[in-house]
Amino acid sequence: MKILIIEDEKHNASRLQRMLTDISPKFEIVGILETVKESINWLKKEAAPDVILMDIRLSDGLSFDIFEKADVVSPVIFTTSYDEYAVRAFKVNSLDYLLKPIEKEELEAALKKADLERKKNAPTLELEQLLHLFREKTPVFRKRFLLPGYNGYKIISVSDIAYIFTEQKITYIFTRERNIEMLGQTMDELEDELDPDMFFRANRQFIIHIDSVGSIQNDMNGKLKISLKQDRSIEILVSREKAPLLKKWLDK
Repeated sequence: MKILIIEDEKHNASRLQRMLTDISPKFEIVGILETVKESINWLKKEAAPDVILMDIRLSDGLSFDIFEKADVVSPVIFTTSYDEYAVRAFKVNSLDYLLKPIEKEELEAALKKADLERKKNAPTLELEQLLHLFREKTPVFRKRFLLPGYNGYKIISVSDIAYIFTEQKITYIFTRERNIEMLGQTMDELEDELDPDMFFRANRQFIIHIDSVGSIQNDMNGKLKISLKQDRSIEILVSREKAPLLKKWLDK
């Protein structure tokens, strides 16, 4: 089975590769793509794979945009962190949809189903209906965090967050009042839970609130450098690839 992976987080793509190898050494990974643009170009030029493992939220947009600009004839298994109600909507249309972190058993079952559909030569995607279902669904983003405190709990409103950062694999909130609180979620999980109109994943270490951006400066090789209102000593580098997304996010 020839498999195409569309996933912008390298560690998630590597994990998928390892699981696919464990499931069957006969699987052939024909490509690992990270963006909507790259995926469109690949699908226009290359032979259709037997199945596509496709993340929904990519660095340059939603993967649904791929279907509008390229002819996707392969069975698609979506992989993402959206809530269970969206999953049910897709299941009704017999489209496989796996929530991260993906379990090997679930992936194996989804691949068997996709292979069966492919061999039957049966259509696996009713794309217009599926896209409509997902685009019409309003995502519910996190509004607050309940955190353990001294002899009880404390509530941190999302609107009070200046930025989120990770250090030695531990995730922290930095609030507008300059307090630091530890979180149990990973940066990847938080990126999916927070409203993308308000929060931006600047790099692997930082997620920033739009109201905390102090200034932006050009850096070398097309990169951008962000300084924050709460702490001007912190400089957050944004890659050349993400720089256009940052400017688009701020220019709404």
